[in-house]
Amino acid sequence: MRLKLKKFIPILCGAIIGILISINFPVFADKTKSSTLPIDELRTFAEVFGRIKSDYVEPIEDKKLINEALNGMLSGLDPHSTFLDLDHFKDLEMGTTGEFGGLGIEVGMEDGFVLVISPIEDTPAYKAGLKSGDLIMKLDSKDVKGLTLNEAVKLMRGKPGSTLKLLILRKGLNSPFELKVTRAQIKTKSVKAKLVEPNFAYIRITQFQERTGEDLAKALKKLRAENKFAFNGIILDMRNNPGGLLNSSVAVSAAFLKEGELVVYTEGRAPDSKMNLTTSPENFIRDNPEKNNYLKDLAADIKDTPMVVLINNGSASASEIVAGALQDHKRALVVGTRSFGKGSVQSILPMANGTAIKLTTARYFTPNGRSIQGKGIEPDVVVEDGMESIAMRESDLNNTLSNPNEEKNKEEESTPKVEDVPTSDGAAALRNFKPTKFGEKDDKQFIEALNILKGIDLYQKN
Repeated sequence: MRLKLKKFIPILCGAIIGILISINFPVFADKTKSSTLPIDELRTFAEVFGRIKSDYVEPIEDKKLINEALNGMLSGLDPHSTFLDLDHFKDLEMGTTGEFGGLGIEVGMEDGFVLVISPIEDTPAYKAGLKSGDLIMKLDSKDVKGLTLNEAVKLMRGKPGSTLKLLILRKGLNSPFELKVTRAQIKTKSVKAKLVEPNFAYIRITQFQERTGEDLAKALKKLRAENKFAFNGIILDMRNNPGGLLNSSVAVSAAFLKEGELVVYTEGRAPDSKMNLTTSPENFIRDNPEKNNYLKDLAADIKDTPMVVLINNGSASASEIVAGALQDHKRALVVGTRSFGKGSVQSILPMANGTAIKLTTARYFTPNGRSIQGKGIEPDVVVEDGMESIAMRESDLNNTLSNPNEEKNKEEESTPKVEDVPTSDGAAALRNFKPTKFGEKDDKQFIEALNILKGIDLYQKN
């Protein structure tokens, strides 16, 4: 997707960029206003720059020093602001189309290590056994400590078919373990759908891409025609969904809510950081919303069909927006475990030289005014998935934003420190690993969701 400064602005929440850097709600804008510059501090910066150039043990290029300064300035603000060089800005464009090279994980930084926010279903990282909350300590023989996130991402990228050895630290295990992952050219299918039983539809959204809303509409129409009758229940599965395009999350919400209902709103200091996004077509369709509204031909009964939404700690950003909107409007029961809690808004601001910055500019809120920042979406029905002991969420990250609805209550030392962990072999942790097959008979949360819908159906019939 080519990113342009148009009236309809592409917005991302947790976008995938090859290795999937954690990106939420990029809003493309041109900021020209600036406040008074701190002259004394800039003099100090210039002095430090000069000393490094003249006295550092090895010669350093000006470009590297400037880029490192930019990286430090942005990453010091919060876990999600960062500097995007030319390569990473191009990767961002490719990631929203659903085709990219790499491992298939959304990553951030925590305690100097690469944090796995969520592996994407059917990618090499997912199949190899990476989990949300894992910390990557080494990439082949290279220590991650001391690297920027961009530098780590560059090491993770490579030729499809090549192998990368990761040293993983996982909460709950007493030792790090090695994991080999084979890079691939990844083509992700964001919408998967099937009739799990007559009259019961299962929709799985793995991430929110450019065509997710349209693909969802096609899947619902196909299943509705196949079933011939109105559904008795719909399961919307967004577990391990790290996010994606904001307008696609609005489109998904619009498929199940009435037109004009509020999906999400944002609040920040800049005027263009304040948005109210409803289910009206102009909020999720770029060109000629009324004419090209792919949701208008959906069977009317879909908006009245009982629903269950499945989430877990790997559900972040755009998936939390959908879950929160459906929950607030009492349109669906939310089942599973508490979501990740990524409630901040990042704007992608292109620079004149082709680079960009990803800057936190606002927080988003559910229709009832809830901020999920650091808190996540609490399910109506809690069904554990066996991952709670190793779950990591936004509130576990260092230097994260506070939740404006309540006092920040962050546990100290929530992330295991490397020096506290024995270095004995921990590879046995993955010896019997089998990826969860979502929507199958061994999927405990899915079975519970189906039973809830059957119970609702039986109650309504009686």
